Amino acid sequence: MSQDSFQNPARETAGGLLRIDLGALARNWRAVKARASEGARVGAVVKAEAYGLGAAPVSAALYGAGCRDFFVAHLIEAQRLRPSLPAEARLILLNGFAPGGAAACFEAGTIPALNSLEQVAEWSAQARGRGRELEAFLQLDTGMSRLGLSPAEAEILTREPERLTGIRLLYVMSHLACADEPENPQNAFQLAEMKRLAALFPHLPISFANSGGVLLGPDWHGALLRPGLALYGGRTTRDREIPVEPVVRLDLRVIQLRSVRAGAKVGYGGVFTAPGETRLAVLSAGYADGLPRSLEGRGAVWFGGTRLPLAGRVSMDSMIVDVTALPPGALKPGDLVEMIGPNQSLEAVAAAAGTINYEILTGLGGRLHRDYASD
Repeated sequence: MSQDSFQNPARETAGGLLRIDLGALARNWRAVKARASEGARVGAVVKAEAYGLGAAPVSAALYGAGCRDFFVAHLIEAQRLRPSLPAEARLILLNGFAPGGAAACFEAGTIPALNSLEQVAEWSAQARGRGRELEAFLQLDTGMSRLGLSPAEAEILTREPERLTGIRLLYVMSHLACADEPENPQNAFQLAEMKRLAALFPHLPISFANSGGVLLGPDWHGALLRPGLALYGGRTTRDREIPVEPVVRLDLRVIQLRSVRAGAKVGYGGVFTAPGETRLAVLSAGYADGLPRSLEGRGAVWFGGTRLPLAGRVSMDSMIVDVTALPPGALKPGDLVEMIGPNQSLEAVAAAAGTINYEILTGLGGRLHRDYASD
């Protein structure tokens, strides 16, 4: 969803304007760095096109702030991003590679997180075939039951170290399942399991904490932190927060205004009925732009400090809001109304949609014009 992935639509005619503050992004990375244990490196998770904001410009800004470790999920993300990163930047592939994908992973200049004995075997074969040592992370499953070697598989590697021939392991890593819930006992369980399994590889540093894990405390930090959402200004826990700044603002364009009489049905399904003489504005964005249909009946936009509730269902390419609260003539076609910004946070939109801030952020579509500001 970056300018590299889509032709950025013209600012003046796009249905929505997504403003991305790269200066705030860099300051957020430094805020995480200030919370990290002394001597720990702080990387950045830039998968899913840097959570929908554009992996290339976001990574460039983070590199300028001092970040040198960048994490993506899929090989295609690495292939797209690697050419825009300086040579000294490390690009780590969290999902590892699909069977038969080791060569492509190497050619993309990517360091895989090895998640299975099969990936270990293929990466070792790749190293032997190229006659050189290849770097990797070793991911361990500490209780999320998603990616990583099981405890039994990790023990196999210690008994059969020849499986790692040609591989230079940089870190052992794992992922926290409940870091956004600081009091959840799963966090302590995973920490204990991480310590137990990491002891099998005593020469290797640990990478463990995501954005929420930063707030759990130094015991969870390890030697390389992997923040994601916090960098983009999102809240990561319910009660404690890293002092980060908003990075995104989303404004939607008005394409038509109309007045309807009491009893008029509005939008698909006619689920909204005008309670009286009602003025409506049609906005040029919908669920194809990442604004969920579940906003029906709960979502709103803002204009000049006034909340304007949605009227009816979100369509694929448009949505309708009730603007009766505004003085007549206050809004005209071509104006922009606030969807995410000072009056309505990313979290507020997510709550209205019954989802999480991650889903709203990563879903913002390529038809939105992206403006990048340095401060």
